[in-house]
Amino acid sequence: MTKILYTVVAIISLQLASGQDSFVQVDMIPLNWNIPNDAKFEKFDGRETLILKSGRAAVQNLTFTDGIIEVDVYATSKRSFAGINFRVNQNDMEEVYLRMHKSNQVDAIQYTPIFNDESNWQLYREHQAKVAFKETGWNTLRIDVRNSSAKISINGQEVLSVNQLKTDGLKGGIGLWALFGSRFSNFRVLQKDISENSDLSKASDLNPNLITNWDITQAFPFEEDSFDVESFSKAKYTKVFTEESGLLPISKYVKKSSAGSFEQNGEDYIVATQTIHSDKKRTQAFSFDYSDKIMLYLNGTLVFKGNNAFRAKGVQHTGHIGLDANRLYLQLEKGTNQIHCVVIDKANGWGLIAKWE
Repeated sequence: MTKILYTVVAIISLQLASGQDSFVQVDMIPLNWNIPNDAKFEKFDGRETLILKSGRAAVQNLTFTDGIIEVDVYATSKRSFAGINFRVNQNDMEEVYLRMHKSNQVDAIQYTPIFNDESNWQLYREHQAKVAFKETGWNTLRIDVRNSSAKISINGQEVLSVNQLKTDGLKGGIGLWALFGSRFSNFRVLQKDISENSDLSKASDLNPNLITNWDITQAFPFEEDSFDVESFSKAKYTKVFTEESGLLPISKYVKKSSAGSFEQNGEDYIVATQTIHSDKKRTQAFSFDYSDKIMLYLNGTLVFKGNNAFRAKGVQHTGHIGLDANRLYLQLEKGTNQIHCVVIDKANGWGLIAKWE
């Protein structure tokens, strides 16, 4: 009876405080969290803590829209990742995490959207920052969320601003994420009512040469030996639109047959196509980048094949996308021309970006 009463009180306190202008403390106890089987709660350093080995832990009975989320992460120099996810809607969410082993490096902290259970950090080089973590004790990660914008702070210092959060979710669950083991404590949330006019996002100047929409197929397992170019004309295509930057985050629109396991995923591919009309034979410059791999066909002929996967070109190769990374001079025929981009991905970000010169 005592346990049932405690559960009811915990749930009610979370629900009541979510509408108030004060922090809600979500204690590190089993009643408040949905955790993986290998996670555990433990008293440490005078605190209730959660040890999360790999995976996500979700706060029970709490929905987050706008406000502040904070958590303390215990310092370590071993390779590990520790973060907060918010506006969680099934397999889509926003995520901010610390690379604990990369203190004082340019990618010590990172924001990424999660689409269909797939991380996309390779697609957003601009959303990482150099941070020096405390070598001992606790590091405090804080996220201030306003509509489609977020500001991220470490130990009281703002280190990263995201002007445009990438998922379409405006509210959802909240929780924690770890890889290779992290210890968390003192998770707290302040809910705020934010007016529509207080958004931090800024309008950007669009490049008129960017390709802003593609026709794409669904995802298929990739097996190069059995890949059939003839299937291009038989496939069913759906029109999708890029972000303002011209980036097409493919996982936002299609679900991989193998997802959520990083480099243990199998490879999947989609075909993205563009139709170009020309009044004569001519050469057209085409700049693009991709993740992880690509085979690019013009009018059924392979004109480019590349591999930009994580560590494909050395242990330090990140596989980040950059619009001007590759340029082709396409020999267009008079009339209708067709580009087919076969974009292949295993993990860390499935993307395509391109423009006409």
